[in-house]
Amino acid sequence: MDENENKSSRGRGYKKGHEDSKEEQLKQYYEKNTGPGEKMTDDAGYKVSNDRWSLRAGKRGPLLFQDFHFYRKQSSFSRERIPEKVVHARGFGVYGDFETYKSMKHVTRAHFLQEAGRKTPVFTRFSNFIGSKGSKDTAVDIRGFATKFYTQEGNYDNLALQFPVFILADAMKFMDVTHAVKPNPITDVPQATVAHDAFWDYVISNPESAHMVMWLMSMRGRPRSWRMMAGWPINTFRFINEHGQSTFVRFKWVPKLGVHSLLLDEANIIGGVDPDFHRRDIIEAIECGAYPEYELGVQLIAEADEHKYDFDILDDTKLWPEEVIPVEIIGKLTLNRLVDNFFAEEEQSSFDPATVVPGIDFTSDPVLQGRSFAYRDTDYHRLGTGNINEIPVNKPISETNYNYRDSYSKYRIDVDSVNYHNNTLADNTPAETPPEEGGYAHYPKEVEGHVTRERPSQSFYDYFSQARLFWNSLSTVEKQDLTDTFNYHLGYVKSKSIRQQNVEFWANVDREMSCIIADNIGVEHPKGSNVQIAKSSPAISQANTPHYAYTQKVGVLIGNGFNGDEVRNALDTLKHYGVFMEIISEKLGTVSSSDGTTIEINETFKTTYPVLYDSIYVVGGKADNEAKFAQDIMEFINMTYKHYKPIGVATTAQFFIPTSHQNNLAGVVFAANNPNFGKDFLSAIAQQRFWDRT
Repeated sequence: MDENENKSSRGRGYKKGHEDSKEEQLKQYYEKNTGPGEKMTDDAGYKVSNDRWSLRAGKRGPLLFQDFHFYRKQSSFSRERIPEKVVHARGFGVYGDFETYKSMKHVTRAHFLQEAGRKTPVFTRFSNFIGSKGSKDTAVDIRGFATKFYTQEGNYDNLALQFPVFILADAMKFMDVTHAVKPNPITDVPQATVAHDAFWDYVISNPESAHMVMWLMSMRGRPRSWRMMAGWPINTFRFINEHGQSTFVRFKWVPKLGVHSLLLDEANIIGGVDPDFHRRDIIEAIECGAYPEYELGVQLIAEADEHKYDFDILDDTKLWPEEVIPVEIIGKLTLNRLVDNFFAEEEQSSFDPATVVPGIDFTSDPVLQGRSFAYRDTDYHRLGTGNINEIPVNKPISETNYNYRDSYSKYRIDVDSVNYHNNTLADNTPAETPPEEGGYAHYPKEVEGHVTRERPSQSFYDYFSQARLFWNSLSTVEKQDLTDTFNYHLGYVKSKSIRQQNVEFWANVDREMSCIIADNIGVEHPKGSNVQIAKSSPAISQANTPHYAYTQKVGVLIGNGFNGDEVRNALDTLKHYGVFMEIISEKLGTVSSSDGTTIEINETFKTTYPVLYDSIYVVGGKADNEAKFAQDIMEFINMTYKHYKPIGVATTAQFFIPTSHQNNLAGVVFAANNPNFGKDFLSAIAQQRFWDRT
């Protein structure tokens, strides 16, 4: 293959047949503008002699219209931004790969699921639903978890949320819920929150939203990290095998680190002191080689069992309980590479639930039916072109041949004189591929009946049974947290009528919870009571998630004169088990122990905050301003203790935390007279919260 032929092949999506094929494809688009000997040019290629001063008529004269370099520079800058997404505007994406654990050939012909060990390159984008691009990461919000698989058969987009259910049962309400949740159209306030009248008016007026709002108000609505967040593509799809047999399927992403959350107070504070908290977290993890990992699970229902359950499997406001329909783990996603340019890759990435490969097909799920149209149509508008998949991040690695032509941002140079089908001039190419040779074919589901706007089944009218199931499944701590979150959000609602109606509404889920809310938001107790559902699902509660110390972040509060051996041993133990650490003191530089050991300082008390750490290790020591140093340490201790987080205490800092009959010091680990301090503190870090603390 000569050089020109090689370039042509790569431009069409040259197939290397292994997991780094996407990265290899992207390299042809890399451009480096800096370096020894590099000279500035404009986009047409001529060298620029002055990029600092505009061309004027005399030293103090006006700008000349003939200064085309200024015009091109400024006009290009004026067009740098594209419209942000209507929803999921705030996001961040990374690359990785997906490895199949075992063959799923018996249920799907999808190539990337055919054999164990097969790896597929991916691009994954995490996002928030409500806020603008400039909003905060830690808002109480619906989060996206979208993964683009660059398979050998073409792209497959898997679009998930951090909840298994959706807020609506029919795509007709996409616009309505988005308008209701967004800022006031007159004031554009509030940003990135549902703590306002319009949203809660929508909820009580559209009762199918009850189940997802329960998830939203729970700890699930405030993930500690994207690395510790589950994901569910809330729609019901079909797997189709090589024999044309159909199996209903829902997917689930399970984080290897478990599912963990921020407290509401933490999330609110972090949103102000570090609005980029989640993206910093995943960047740090990838740069440290602690690659985020998620296992992909599937729930499968045979075609003949579609009507076997007490819920409609096509209703996206209902989950498939894992105790009834088990999750089968079939592969692992590893995120291991950051983008090279945020705008070119993340901002221009496009995800569409209708981007599927042979072996994955649609059902009559009413939300999926609408989504299969809406997403691509939205990006045609936002990206301004029909050539979405010519943008490198979206470009398939498989060969592409089609008769689409022209439009904005056309990069591909099609040299065919024939661009239609059927034809004789080009032997009717590009030719169709029959299904048995890999062509996509839809499942021939039988359809019948009258044209109607009726709901698919009576169970679509059951709004509260699974919301009650969710409540029943929570631990006592989770129930208290959820109730407090309702109090917070409904406390911002100005209309007393809306507050009262919400209390009546949520009594359908749990009367006692609703009475507590009523007492907190100044309205009457509800007249009704909850539905009589006793079922629960242990899989729902975060109390049952795995807990690890690995990649938990510890803030080390330290001054001069610490015990060198003791602190070295503790830090070495934490480092050995993959705990992330930041060393915090009164100023940058180094601190020294009594035996001359030096430790470099990463942060100062001025540049960081207690809520940014999962735990603290209080070493103490001497400082230039002893009073301020002690005050800063006590602020960290008080906030960390309040949020139930572990605290390690060195022998030089024991006086900071005196014992008292008013506190039980649960989760506080002292180094004094404790030869196993490092391991004990590590165990406390792994537990993460001590809910029995007083």
